[in-house]
Amino acid sequence: MGAFLDKPKMEKHNAHGEGNGLRYGLGSMQGWRVEMEDAHTAVTGLPYGLGLWSFFAVYDGHAGSQVARYCCEHLLEHITSNPDFRGGCSGGGDLINAEPSVESVKCGIRTGFLQIDEHMRAMSERKHGADRSGSTAVGVMISPHHLYFINCGDSRALLSRKGRVHFFTQDHKPSNPLEKERIQNAGGSVMIQRVNGSLAVSRALGDFDYKCVHGKGPTEQLVSPEPEVYEIERSEAEDEFVVLACDGIWDVMANEELCDFVRSRLEVTEDLERVCNEIVDTCLYKGSRDNMSVVLVCFPGAPKINPEAVKREVELDKYLQNREGGACKKANK
Repeated sequence: MGAFLDKPKMEKHNAHGEGNGLRYGLGSMQGWRVEMEDAHTAVTGLPYGLGLWSFFAVYDGHAGSQVARYCCEHLLEHITSNPDFRGGCSGGGDLINAEPSVESVKCGIRTGFLQIDEHMRAMSERKHGADRSGSTAVGVMISPHHLYFINCGDSRALLSRKGRVHFFTQDHKPSNPLEKERIQNAGGSVMIQRVNGSLAVSRALGDFDYKCVHGKGPTEQLVSPEPEVYEIERSEAEDEFVVLACDGIWDVMANEELCDFVRSRLEVTEDLERVCNEIVDTCLYKGSRDNMSVVLVCFPGAPKINPEAVKREVELDKYLQNREGGACKKANK
């Protein structure tokens, strides 16, 4: 969905920071789209006594940026403040300032997504249904011992461990058998790999036009706001980095390709904003027509500066500059 510009807007939005032994960088670009609909969250040190926890997310909006922007500001609070996150689905005791269990965290993340979706629906209805936008969400919540990967839609998260892709989230596409079954059970159809021939994702926040089938719960609608949550134990010695990116990145770069690209760039620079910008530029040149956003989170075990790689980079830059200079001289003759 969405119209395109005559030429891409290549200005970057960047951010970076560090905390809890992590370093992160962000790069985003509007690209060919007429509007920038992506948003992101990056927080080191969570509320309710979880100072050693961190949260990062990318939101890829469609049909407007309202839902993506609201989620980037409020989703984390909906997750961490609900009783399920602090006390577990079984309604356990008040665990503020205590370490939540794995099941509590997973349950609380799911509850937070459903709550914010219902909250945004109520706000939209008070405005007489003015907001038709929606957004995917992909994120990672990092505790001292666990990584919680969160996905709702077709943005994607990837974990590099021991020099290779160790884990990546699964995209929620309407053509996926389980997604298609839910859509059809709600009275919808999948045409040209889209919900009712229109929406390219089968799970998202917002998109309330696809969530009004009477007699069906929120997770049984044509489009579901329910995230998939995956828990992975951290490995201090082997974990390298996490990449979170919208489909504008993954449309033109495969998991292994992007993982190798990041590893090679980390061997020549510690500037994570620069690495993110190079990812975005590469995807633009590879033909991506979408908004592009990427968050790179590095663990202590991330690749370090390699003098040999730096030397090769300098030599390559000199070679390219000489070739460009030679080409300019020929053109001026």
